[in-house]
Amino acid sequence: MTSRFLQAIRPFMSITPEVVKPTREVHFNEKVVWTFAALVIYFVMASTPIIGAQHEGADPFAFMRTITASTQGSLAELGIGPIVTAGLIMQILVGSKIISVNMGDPEERSLYTGAQKVMSVAMTIIEAAAFLIGGTYGTNLDLQTQLAIIAQLLAAGIIIILLDEMIQKGWGLGSGISLFIAGGVGLQIFQGLFAAQSFLEGPEPGVTSMRGIALAFLAWTTRRGPIEAIGALFFRYSPAENVNLPSLSLLSVIATVVVFIIVIYFESMRIEIPISYAQYKGIRSTYPIKLLYVSNIPVILTSAVFADIYFIAQMVWNASGGTGTSNPLALFLGTFSVDETSQQYVPEGGLVYFLTPPRSLVGDFGVLNLSRGLESLMPSLFRALIYAIILIVLSVIFSVMWLETAGMGPRDVASQFLQSGMQMPGWRRSKKIVERRLEMYIPTIAVIGGLFIGSLAAFADFLGAIGSGMGILLSVSIMRQYFELISKERVAEMNPALRGFLGIK
Repeated sequence: MTSRFLQAIRPFMSITPEVVKPTREVHFNEKVVWTFAALVIYFVMASTPIIGAQHEGADPFAFMRTITASTQGSLAELGIGPIVTAGLIMQILVGSKIISVNMGDPEERSLYTGAQKVMSVAMTIIEAAAFLIGGTYGTNLDLQTQLAIIAQLLAAGIIIILLDEMIQKGWGLGSGISLFIAGGVGLQIFQGLFAAQSFLEGPEPGVTSMRGIALAFLAWTTRRGPIEAIGALFFRYSPAENVNLPSLSLLSVIATVVVFIIVIYFESMRIEIPISYAQYKGIRSTYPIKLLYVSNIPVILTSAVFADIYFIAQMVWNASGGTGTSNPLALFLGTFSVDETSQQYVPEGGLVYFLTPPRSLVGDFGVLNLSRGLESLMPSLFRALIYAIILIVLSVIFSVMWLETAGMGPRDVASQFLQSGMQMPGWRRSKKIVERRLEMYIPTIAVIGGLFIGSLAAFADFLGAIGSGMGILLSVSIMRQYFELISKERVAEMNPALRGFLGIK
């Protein structure tokens, strides 16, 4: 029986814009065009300023821009935040049994998807209004300007939702969420390597250096030689010599490359379960269960939790007067200061202090903060430890939750086995038997995968990987998925009979 919650939301689904599922086969080249077009539209919105908005000072949500694929002051200010938050809310409602959804029933699954889209639109309005209330777009704005800003953000949010839906329904490749995250992280990596802004760096008065690490290395090599350039830029942190940019150092580049290699290697690790086909006697194969069985979903959902708490804390802190506030809720959620170097808001207390990753291995906001000796070292180490524990625990929890809601649990996979005519050699062709065998692997793999992906994200954050640990982890996983998806699409293009077997829409 469909839950009352889904029945209550059903009327809103009819007025929510929808992308029609293709009624014909969409060829690979056409999918590439639609995917590229979606990415271009997203980048255009990320470069288009909001009319009527005022932006002064630091970006209060700089730390979360990578995960939410958003850009300050642009039509993509909210990015994929509303979509991910809506998905997180629905996951919690289903996982906690507050609402009951039979994912095996096509009608209920369709209602669930529609409810999630309605929730995404609602979250777009709520987040846009919260940004206004928090003073993100300036103070003393007249009602007309406020409504215009909300209208712009709502229109942009709906476009992003429809772009994601368009890709997922088979017009494009992969998903819009993954595409926009990978595009944003790629842009951040490019800027981190080749940003041309110059600033004073080093003991020599008046000598400037480039912000991008690649250009800075060329400048230092020209000035003092490659050996001294490596020494100066390896940590890129020495307050005594006016060097304080550890998040764009050679160590950051090394960490980025190392994380790329680790993820690509572990993406290929899997357990292969022997299977045979009832209709083709004698033909045997294997069913692979990857180590990263639930992919990057746990990190996306965990980052959504962090971003939402950060967002609420920033709003409460601004509303309570900012620096020096005595509001108990603001003190609990988080207090902030402005970093003079980067001109960004930096958490200095409360819950968000432990949910914000260290920027690098060393530095004022790194894992090892030696600015005041042991007095500052122990708090920074404690903060890094708590952050890692919370990140890993939530990644494991969301890995397990995702199994049921995404139809990836033993029961759902067992049904897919039988519907596809597969069976395990030496065992009767029974759903219960297949389900019990899969229960030996899938839940354990989900926990191990969540543990691994959370630990790797924390490791990348601690070493200051360019684009943030979560961003790099997500982008590598996404690119690997796109590589596999493109390979499948190519095979299916040559042999259309294999489309269903390969899971191609």
